[in-house]
Amino acid sequence: MSSPAPTVAASAPSSAAENRSRLGWRELWLKEDWWAIWLGLGLVVTATLLFLQGSSLKWIAVTPAKWSTVSQLGGHFAANGVRYGAQFALWATLFSIPLRVMGQSVSRFIPAFSFVYLASVLIFALGQWSEASRYNLEPPLVALLLGLTISNLIGLPRWMDQGFRVEFYIKTGIVLLGATLPFTLIVWAGPTAILQASLVSIVTFLVIFWSARAFGLDRQFSATLGAGGAVCGVSAAIAIAGAVGARKEHAPVAITVVIFWAIVMIFVLPLAAQALHLPTGVAGAWIGTSEFADAAGFAAAQAYGDYAGKVPGIEGTSEQAVWAFTLMKVVGRDVWIGIWAFVLAIISTTRWERDADGRKPDAGQIWWRFPKFVIGFFATSLLITWVASAYSMADFGKQVTPALVAPVKDLRTWAFIFCFFSIGLTTRFRDLTHAGRKPFLAFTAGVVVNVALGYALSAVVFADHWTHLVKH
Repeated sequence: MSSPAPTVAASAPSSAAENRSRLGWRELWLKEDWWAIWLGLGLVVTATLLFLQGSSLKWIAVTPAKWSTVSQLGGHFAANGVRYGAQFALWATLFSIPLRVMGQSVSRFIPAFSFVYLASVLIFALGQWSEASRYNLEPPLVALLLGLTISNLIGLPRWMDQGFRVEFYIKTGIVLLGATLPFTLIVWAGPTAILQASLVSIVTFLVIFWSARAFGLDRQFSATLGAGGAVCGVSAAIAIAGAVGARKEHAPVAITVVIFWAIVMIFVLPLAAQALHLPTGVAGAWIGTSEFADAAGFAAAQAYGDYAGKVPGIEGTSEQAVWAFTLMKVVGRDVWIGIWAFVLAIISTTRWERDADGRKPDAGQIWWRFPKFVIGFFATSLLITWVASAYSMADFGKQVTPALVAPVKDLRTWAFIFCFFSIGLTTRFRDLTHAGRKPFLAFTAGVVVNVALGYALSAVVFADHWTHLVKH
């Protein structure tokens, strides 16, 4: 992958210390992580203020509507052209200002981002097709596959990589993700979902990490692979790679492996659950513990939920499958990203690097290494938690979600589509061949354990809970 690097990136300990000393407080406006916070938090604060005043961010957070005929889709774009133009201007401005401050080329970014945005509109629209769920056409995954096709079969000028800001898009998306995960969701999810998600996250990480170590991969690379499988896929791989000081080629390899297995599981898990005649709640929980990407998991859970009432022997409702998946993956596993990043930054700084070169650990590097955009994730989550504290779960879903959370979620989806499309556009398979089979084999070991453990917990240990799951 040849995504443009941020102005300042954490790498070797000595260079990190030099950068920290040189930048000081200037890192607040010279590091991509901090800009992701300012952008994401700014959008969420704006959305919250509008909500408290009885308004909403929905107008600018426009997305393609559901459609079944081309004329319906054309009518939607004709009626909302101004909104899409305003949204493009918003995204282009929000990303251009930081890039200009950080010394990047805005003149190259704008035309490249225009291409990304226009393609993303079409990709998003395809995902809203009435038959999209039948073919698992989730926008982020379609974006990835289209990007890979263009990059590896057609090719684009290298200067356009300036607009394919993979890390900037995903970091901003993660900050926005926090707003869709108020801490009250952890309470509403209940101890069963949190316990199962925690067990799966820890076991999967350890299996992948130690398998990678057994194959001779270094600790930093092993941790990046492990987090990609244990937490939230692409987001975790990028966050942890920075936290542990992994080499720049490690995150792209981890992302490629994560996405490969995420796509495989879209088809394998629903088919396996159908063969076993699992109730929809149980299948949703299994998918939530065994999938590696939110978009892929949602597609799989929704596909299985559609079997309810149509395929003999499958009990439950479509909502149970999607809700169980949401509790397990989006709430239970995704919230681990900040914890993993913090813990692994400490371990890498105080143990791994000391063991490698014998130098006394520099505690300041823990802060330097820690992915700052995770702070934004928690900040937006706390803000929405404060809003949610005045509502019951039912009222939150009826009043807060449509006017406040849903628009932020839509903006987050746009950021994720930008990211996945850019991943595809900047991934040249020939550049990844040097990684060999070891990362794939190590991750696959985690897949096997993850799927088996997820099934045991969902269909045996906590089967009664998931079978009778009700969204209160």
